[in-house]
Amino acid sequence: MTHAGATPILECRDLCLSYFTRAGEIPAVVDFNMTLNAGESAGLVGESGCGKSTVAMAIMRYLGGNGGIVGGSIHYKGRDMAGLSRAELRRLRGGEIAMVYQEPMAALNPSLRLGTQLIEVPVHHEGVSRAEARRRAADLLAEVSIPDPQRVMESYPHQISGGQQQRVVIAMALLARPTLLILDEPTTALDVTVEAGIVELIGTIAARYGTSLLYISHNLGLILETCDRVNVMYAGETVESGSVAEVFDAMRHPYTKGLFGCIPMPGTDKREHPLVPIPGQLPLPHNRPPGCNFGPRCAFFQAGRCDAQAVPMSTVRGETGHSVRCLRWREIDWAQHRPETVRPATAELGGEVLRVDGMRKYYEIKDGSLGALLRGSRTKPIRANERVDLAAREAETVAVVGESGCGKSTLAKVLVGLETASAGSVLFNGEELAHTPVNRRRPDQLAQLQMIFQNPVDTLNPSHSVGGQIARVIRKFGIERDRTKVQQRVMELLDLVKLPRDFAHRRPRQLSGGQKQRIGIARAFAGRPRMVVADEPVSALDVSVAAAVTGLLTEIQREYRTTLLVIAHDLGLVRYLADRVVVMYLGHIAEQGTTDEVFAPPYHPYTEALLSAVPIPDTSVQKRRIILPGSPPSVTDPPSGCPFHTRCPRKIGSICETQTPPVREPSPGHRIACHIGEDALRAMAPVIQQAPRDSRAAGTGATRWAG
Repeated sequence: MTHAGATPILECRDLCLSYFTRAGEIPAVVDFNMTLNAGESAGLVGESGCGKSTVAMAIMRYLGGNGGIVGGSIHYKGRDMAGLSRAELRRLRGGEIAMVYQEPMAALNPSLRLGTQLIEVPVHHEGVSRAEARRRAADLLAEVSIPDPQRVMESYPHQISGGQQQRVVIAMALLARPTLLILDEPTTALDVTVEAGIVELIGTIAARYGTSLLYISHNLGLILETCDRVNVMYAGETVESGSVAEVFDAMRHPYTKGLFGCIPMPGTDKREHPLVPIPGQLPLPHNRPPGCNFGPRCAFFQAGRCDAQAVPMSTVRGETGHSVRCLRWREIDWAQHRPETVRPATAELGGEVLRVDGMRKYYEIKDGSLGALLRGSRTKPIRANERVDLAAREAETVAVVGESGCGKSTLAKVLVGLETASAGSVLFNGEELAHTPVNRRRPDQLAQLQMIFQNPVDTLNPSHSVGGQIARVIRKFGIERDRTKVQQRVMELLDLVKLPRDFAHRRPRQLSGGQKQRIGIARAFAGRPRMVVADEPVSALDVSVAAAVTGLLTEIQREYRTTLLVIAHDLGLVRYLADRVVVMYLGHIAEQGTTDEVFAPPYHPYTEALLSAVPIPDTSVQKRRIILPGSPPSVTDPPSGCPFHTRCPRKIGSICETQTPPVREPSPGHRIACHIGEDALRAMAPVIQQAPRDSRAAGTGATRWAG
């Protein structure tokens, strides 16, 4: 923090940003104010399209030819950036001001090796030798948990994973030791364990060099862990700003409250404490309502008052720097407010629908190493799944969690027939499907076991209407043949996923991300499936849309008594949605049991680390900090003994390195594959605990979580 009177690093004063199109001026950001001092960190949060990234681009002066500042100013170290020459801007960008972009491939040159791109940063901005720049780049790649930095420096961007690309971009931004670092959704592509390490690394380096940080994120837990102050944005305006403690514990704006109601907090679950989606949608920039932009979606809207004129920011008395853009914030009694929501009745679980016994999936790759030549073997196995055992019952939700590369998606592919098992059994509806690929499965088998994919854009045909794509599934699976009945079924499915019936005539490009995911859900349920595999169904969605889609899945499951197998890395979502949890690591099941069992001691050490890494947007929650070193080992060369021993903070000796861990059962059905004795496992302290909640925060979350 700087001393009083010091010049701020960044100051936005009444900033107004617009884009100019053939249709005229489109205001993107209006009346934006923010001050960031040396060593401070601030956050910008809000739904997609609210103007967060536009503010970041304006600071970098990257608004393009059709965008510009139409009012107010941006000052960097006291200088108005509008008056800087192109040469001065070039010196600032990447040197004093750096940015980590949400999409790493947009920041990497696909035709240059990564080492070349990293080296040019300190060479250009600091004038160091190429040898020194190469050494610094390799050291920083190691710090951001890149395995084999020298190999990565010789690679092209497409030769490494998306998570590794993001870490390279973060390293590139940190190489110049910038004064101001802007991070636009910096951890979206990362696992929670890697995210925890990266966030800690950024904080350490920022503290070392006095770097100011501006985080742009929809992850409120990340903002809580990293920022001093936060600006909540809606429809191009700041609707609430203040210190993180003020905004999180004593939120005043209905939109801020709505965002928190969309997040699975400690203790929320789909039956007792369901999420409360924000109704409606964000208005388009050229079609914002009069008065309060949030009015059409606000439960406290008063006609003739809230829509009479533009709403100014007002200061919250007694809280320095806490301000809110709402006319009624003094009148709202949050302690008495109970938003309308649907509490689903508890569904009785039925008989077993799926049983996976000893399932293995290996891939063969070419091995040109000297060792392979000496052995006479030119291939080596990739053990994607190594003895998977699990079961799922009718109307049950089973979640499979773990880091990238743990085998979650491979398991899903085997279940739906995109891959066949190398060994073991997969019984679905009593029929063996482990070795039956999708093109050899009967239509009724295909209809009964469907999948919701992570990215709906890649699974929707851009040239066909969404109604036509749903109708094709209905006809393909023989649900209906008559044209009128098929169309009626399409309309029923659109009703089911709460979309207007006229959406049947729209193309995918005419839908938002959340709407496309709803179409994906409608298509998956078109064949009246008995089981649906959902691969990261809400990871790409805003929290408000994710809450609505999560509630939708729960509602449909209750109506159809469908079994859900949810693949996810968001343990908050898993805690909210799942009845049972399966934790995977490097192709093995480390732990499985009911959700309450897995989220409370005794834990597998890997489960313990996963829970520690979850960012929770609740100031009353206290977590033990567990940072796992490095990345998961390569599946082409897995460690002997316990697969987790190379990163395990609770390793007990050489037995972990040489012997396969036994499966312990602390309670019936709760299984932990670990060498640590049951007594020691039971003695583990809870990772997450909730302190008594301040009265100001009443209603921010519930009280039941791990331990």
